[in-house]
Amino acid sequence: MRTGLQGTQVRVTEPTSEALRESLKRVAVALKEIGHPYALTGGYAAWALGAPENAHDVDFLVHPDDVGAIVERLHERGLEVEHPPEDWLVKVRTDGVVVDLLHRANGFDITEGLARADTLHVLSVEMAVLSATDLVTEKLLALDEHYCDLSAVLPTLRALREKVDWEVVRERSAGAPFAEATVLLLERLEVIG
Repeated sequence: MRTGLQGTQVRVTEPTSEALRESLKRVAVALKEIGHPYALTGGYAAWALGAPENAHDVDFLVHPDDVGAIVERLHERGLEVEHPPEDWLVKVRTDGVVVDLLHRANGFDITEGLARADTLHVLSVEMAVLSATDLVTEKLLALDEHYCDLSAVLPTLRALREKVDWEVVRERSAGAPFAEATVLLLERLEVIG
């Protein structure tokens, strides 16, 4: 339950994993057909790379210069696109699920990150998936005083540990205290060397 306007309680139902997976496939196929660089990111990218499925939404990374063209082409395909107040994403609605198209990255250049993405089969669809190193960088740099739930992050970091270039992650997260502390914790727990 969430509190809505004028203090009323509003029931928010989370989409099922089946609905999330179907929307992931639909948007991935559309992005492939549109032809601009993109990559699956977030929880489903981690899942595609071997982490436990712990996703409550679907996220794709696109280049900021391509957003306008992508939105236009998604509209042509009958997908509803919203522009929320945040200036770093657009939201695509399909089958009752919201898919986020992010156009800002933490800790790496988007053009380079999209070029490093691996092509994988995810739910029988071939698609670009953000590299494990870039994905972990994003997750660590998202930690701050407002969101620092390590119980949500540690299973992913443990599962992806052998696919990540930890020296690159350390370099990118230098000066970010929550990221540095999490890397130190992983070292102390002997998850990474």
